[in-house]
Amino acid sequence: MYFAIEIVDLFKQLNVRKEWVMSKQLLRSGTAVGALIKEAEHSESKKDFVHKLSIALKEANETGYWLELLWKTDYLSNRIYNTYAEKVKELKRLLIAIIKTTKQRYL
Repeated sequence: MYFAIEIVDLFKQLNVRKEWVMSKQLLRSGTAVGALIKEAEHSESKKDFVHKLSIALKEANETGYWLELLWKTDYLSNRIYNTYAEKVKELKRLLIAIIKTTKQRYL
């Protein structure tokens, strides 16, 4: 949830700069990650758990894309981009590890 809150805060900052299209995509994908992880907590099976986390991984990857695009179009400073990009990388590493471990143990 903390990552989603940070994405919402970044979205608010981007709206001050009057950037609405890319920031809205960032908001959508960045908040979807946590929602999908939360949904996976009560999945119906291990297969469903992996599926939901795989979608969360895709959303995290998309979030990285929007961050990079905002950075390369000068809406984000190097410092802000690097901070958020590192958080996205860490989320992706964690999701990949959980998915891989779950598949090895249960599927």
